[in-house]
Amino acid sequence: MKIYFAAPVTNGILNINLYSRILKYLSHYGTVLNKKIGDKNFWKKRKNGEFSKKEAHDFDLKLLFKSEVVVAEISTPSIGVGYEIGRAIERKKPVLGLYNKKAEKQLSTMIIGSPIIIRPYQTFADIKSIINKFFNSL
Repeated sequence: MKIYFAAPVTNGILNINLYSRILKYLSHYGTVLNKKIGDKNFWKKRKNGEFSKKEAHDFDLKLLFKSEVVVAEISTPSIGVGYEIGRAIERKKPVLGLYNKKAEKQLSTMIIGSPIIIRPYQTFADIKSIINKFFNSL
């Protein structure tokens, strides 16, 4: 299965360790197309402006369109992640939105009201269980 992982990039650096753990776990279910989001070198290159915003947009959308399923970390509000989720919904891709229970009040009404599966977590064990249930239901 081809998996796209969406997570806040601009303000998400604080969660890079979590993203890396999620990416590694997702690889049990298939090929994660955009592993770069969990790579510290990617963050450095992005911060240093080594690729244009258009290049980043086009590259990510190409991967998103190739994917069969999307898993998104939605604890931190992100226009980019919302955009990716919307594009995935357009293409009728299953989408799982994971959010830290502490961030529940920050969730967007547009995301809550969308046709994606949204699940709260408190621990990484919760995330693994949610991912297992999601992929087993596909």
